[in-house]
Amino acid sequence: MSLHTLAAPASHGIEVRHSRFIAHAASVPSPDNALAYLSHIGDADATHNCWAYRIGQDYRSSDDGEPSGTAGRPILAAIDGQGFDQVMVVVTRWYGGINLGAGGLVRAYGGCAAECLRLAPRRLLIAMQELLLRYAFGDSGDVHAALSAFSAGKLEETFDTEGASLRIQLPAGRVHALKVRLRDATRDRVRFDDSAV
Repeated sequence: MSLHTLAAPASHGIEVRHSRFIAHAASVPSPDNALAYLSHIGDADATHNCWAYRIGQDYRSSDDGEPSGTAGRPILAAIDGQGFDQVMVVVTRWYGGINLGAGGLVRAYGGCAAECLRLAPRRLLIAMQELLLRYAFGDSGDVHAALSAFSAGKLEETFDTEGASLRIQLPAGRVHALKVRLRDATRDRVRFDDSAV
């Protein structure tokens, strides 16, 4: 399954039995960015600011005083259910005087977050992979031509008496084709060390 993140911040509001819910969502590259977004977007005057984020294998959620499992987890389920990654969603609630019960809270928080994400502009996340290459100086021209053709970015380059070591990053789907191109262009003289990155 392809993962997406948000192309731009998004928001969506609903009212459920006089309680107002507003979901705010944004693309976040790290947990620190997610918590910074929470402190920026959370409303201190609201009854609750419940939230969840997913960044790769890293995720967290908070019910912010609502009954356990009724807000943060449904928001996280909305993120995961729509195939998002690197996303933070904060759902702010202003209590309207009528208790919604656990099921009502799950539906309100999860539904508000899901609709916000459904309507949000999305962009495809491209998984990147790093490789370490070793090659002789005589193969530099072929190596650099191949890297350019495959949109590989140089992260680090070092030299010694035997040649060069180059750490690169490129879209994971292009790794195999790049290896084949380099092996063909240099008569299999380029060495790859995936474990060193």
